[in-house]
Amino acid sequence: MYKLDEFKQLVKDFSDVADFLVIYIAEAHSTDGWAFKNNYDINQHQSLEDRLSAAQVLVQSEPLCPVVVDEMTDVTTIKYGALPERLYILQAGKVLYKGGKGPWGYNPAEVRSFLEKIK
Repeated sequence: MYKLDEFKQLVKDFSDVADFLVIYIAEAHSTDGWAFKNNYDINQHQSLEDRLSAAQVLVQSEPLCPVVVDEMTDVTTIKYGALPERLYILQAGKVLYKGGKGPWGYNPAEVRSFLEKIK
């Protein structure tokens, strides 16, 4: 997860006003796909078990919030245009903030600014 330390700080600073959740989706930089140096050794997910196993790498990094896994049909990824990663703020089922697509549009500082306004 890109900028995990910044995300963790958001969770620490705003857990009194927001519930945080990470949805683990298809691996953007799989070893057998579009890989780069010093990346985790995670192949493209062929099954839900593969995806659950890969999500454990993130869980071990302790994101300070629950981690759930998208279905193999990528329903969440498609609905939210989340590949490779994206930040959202929702309230009562309504999207209040939709961040840019990661990695370049992935901006925890924007989320911080938004949450500071509603705190």
